[in-house]
Amino acid sequence: MDKRFTDIIQLIKQSRTNAIRAVNAELINLYWNIGEYISKKIEKSEWGDSVVSELAKYLQTNEPEIKGFSDKNIWRMKQFYETYKDFPKLSTLLREI
Repeated sequence: MDKRFTDIIQLIKQSRTNAIRAVNAELINLYWNIGEYISKKIEKSEWGDSVVSELAKYLQTNEPEIKGFSDKNIWRMKQFYETYKDFPKLSTLLREI
């Protein structure tokens, strides 16, 4: 490999790494927000536990290009929020990882 271009290759690789980190942080925030929303709706008795399965089916039917939102994954989002909601410093750190 031509040594003249190694700095450019490093810049490209660093930018890719930064982009992946930004996407991951945004996904973690999304999962947190979904978990919080569902948890609060169920807590206020506005929604029942079955809503998670209904939501998963709705997403699959109406937005089939959106992947990763099965009922099991949505329950994990709710569990993620409920596990860390009482630890504000930790929950903020987790969402920045």
